[in-house]
Amino acid sequence: MRRVRLRFSRGLSIFFSDRLVAIERLRRIAEEGTYPVYVVYGPEGCGKTALLKQARLILEEHGYHVIYVNPSAGDPAEAFDYTPSLKDVIKAAMSMIPEPYSNIIELVFEAAILALKRLGRPRLAVLADDVFQAVGVERAELLVKRFLNLIEYPPGEYDRIAVIVASSEGVTRDRLGRHRWAAIYSIWNMPRDGFDELYDQIPGAKPDVEYAWRVTGGNPALLARLYAADWRVDQVLESIVEEKGLVELVSRLDDRMLSVLREAVRDPDVLFHRGGEAHVYRLRSLLLEYNLVSWVPRRTPHLWFDAPPPERDEVLGIGERYAWQTPLYREAVRRVLGEAKA
Repeated sequence: MRRVRLRFSRGLSIFFSDRLVAIERLRRIAEEGTYPVYVVYGPEGCGKTALLKQARLILEEHGYHVIYVNPSAGDPAEAFDYTPSLKDVIKAAMSMIPEPYSNIIELVFEAAILALKRLGRPRLAVLADDVFQAVGVERAELLVKRFLNLIEYPPGEYDRIAVIVASSEGVTRDRLGRHRWAAIYSIWNMPRDGFDELYDQIPGAKPDVEYAWRVTGGNPALLARLYAADWRVDQVLESIVEEKGLVELVSRLDDRMLSVLREAVRDPDVLFHRGGEAHVYRLRSLLLEYNLVSWVPRRTPHLWFDAPPPERDEVLGIGERYAWQTPLYREAVRRVLGEAKA
């Protein structure tokens, strides 16, 4: 299998490290397309963008014209990309949209519509990375419905069509679950084999791979941050505290919520088992909104885009139904709690 090359950190690029289960699913998608829209939720930095870029390569190898969009990317070349065969279609779509990069979601739909009209029974794929944050939670449902309309009511005939949306936020999950518009999947941080393969590509002196695994929980983005910080964990933790606004978050909590948060640092499943209590529900909603914890579905394969996490792992902060997105987030919260009123 050809593997896409990805920017990692400090001028270092690496090859996509195998997610064997996800790769097999992508191959099935290439053979069958998607119905309905596939929406994949996973922790921040778990490798969703890398997976979508590898998906593009696989789909193109199966004859797809691919449109990729990531509104959160700062570089326009990273925010919007496409198979060279779509050059004329994209040019026409851009001429129809005022300030196309400022209206990048509309550009995607206009390009997809033109491709379906002009290319004659094409294989078309749309890969949308973290678009819910760009349109806002309130419009996420409408966005998925519009993608579904491309599949169900296309402006022209097609051979196959695939739409995959990836998101790191979990607030929209319940909203989408009320409809038949999306097949919802989960993805977690890298499985151990893939993480070890990635770690082997990092040059120079570095800590033992077991230590890196325990600290990051297999999250490749945080591994890249540790590498950029010369493996200074305290430096990365300080950055997380500031970037996530954890001091402000903890200051918003009343005594009961603080008590539950301290329990959740030890066992995140307290958010599930006591979720019916109003203050626990409010805390859980905040932790999801801040992208600190994630809901973890049952570990049955059809619910997961890739291999699921273990049933429980106290070292990594993984519970049966809730988990800290990475041990570093849990440790950052623990440190802030140490400064809060006990």
